[in-house]
Amino acid sequence: MSHAEFLGYAAAACVFVTFYMKTMVPLRVAGIVSNFLFIGYGYAVDAYPVLILHLVLLPLNVVRLRQMLRLIKQIEDATKGDVNLNWVKPFSSTKAIAVGETVFRRGESADEMFFIVSGRFRVKERNVDLQTGDVFGELGLLNSGQARTATVECLASGELLRITYDQVKQLCLQDPKFSFYFLHLVSKRLFHNLSMEAQHGQPG
Repeated sequence: MSHAEFLGYAAAACVFVTFYMKTMVPLRVAGIVSNFLFIGYGYAVDAYPVLILHLVLLPLNVVRLRQMLRLIKQIEDATKGDVNLNWVKPFSSTKAIAVGETVFRRGESADEMFFIVSGRFRVKERNVDLQTGDVFGELGLLNSGQARTATVECLASGELLRITYDQVKQLCLQDPKFSFYFLHLVSKRLFHNLSMEAQHGQPG
């Protein structure tokens, strides 16, 4: 087997392996390896379309891998209590809330969760205040029928980052560490609710 043929078979094997990858980081790594191998193969046999394609795909895979690793690091920081919300901004939209405005009401359909950038909010049924860095609305994703279990009102004008449940599901599929972060959020909320079992209602 010639050196060029070996590169071609190895590159093809890497592409085959990517179909078995269930998470994005290993998939990107395998993609980068296959890019290098295909570049070597294309150069060796003068297969210029293959060479050009993988010269273009290589930096794209590298950029995506770096973005994912950065997201993982930010998620890890978030699970340690870091209130920096920069990691969620690429996946969220901004919503300004005025004093007296209701973010959502108990019983309404739930399809998104919120991160507080500024302002002050209150869970009406619990009489619990939420501050900058707090997350709420995540329990609606897990609640039967995805209905809100409490009403959240704005006490001081502020800004929210909102992320849809569809986006949450996509992030959970792409990176298990985001799933861990989401589990951390939910379990923290549930343990907090257990400590206040004399009251009722949840900011979901």
